[in-house]
Parts: sequence; structure tokens; C-alpha cells
Amino acid sequence: MALLITDECINCDVCEPECPNEAIFQGEEIYEIDPNRCTQCVGHYDTPQCIEVCPVDCILPDPKHSESEEQLQAKYEKLTSAA
Repeated sequence: MALLITDECINCDVCEPECPNEAIFQGEEIYEIDPNRCTQCVGHYDTPQCIEVCPVDCILPDPKHSESEEQLQAKYEKLTSAA
């Protein structure tokens, strides 16, 4: 499941550089996550790094983009093979 940044985001800038897939970007008002690039850090780390560093706990699973661990792994492999 891709992750989602809620409107509780304070734009502190700590999550964006932590994302190994470059899925996090500055939106119009708050940071956003591209669900096509988010693997919840599967393939890179044991836990999502953006969640680890977020000081306000505003990053949650995105219910609109439900994916299994296997699907996240396949997305990771696709993203890294294109690099």
C-alpha cells in the first residue's frame, strides 16, 4: 500500500530527502507522495523512512492504493531496473 501525507503536515522538509524512490514532493500546500513510486521502502529498508523521521506522524497508508508486500516488491524491482 502506498503511503499518504495528511493535511497535518507542517512542511518541515525532513521526509523528502529520506525517500529512496523519490516519491515525495512538495505539493501546492503540503508534501505529497506519488503512489506510483512509493514502495513503503520495500527493497530498501525494513520500515518506511518517511514515517521514521516525521515529527508529527502525518504519514499513513493510503486506502486508495492497497498493495501487498509482493506488489510493493515488484514495484521496487521495476523502479530500480529502470534506473
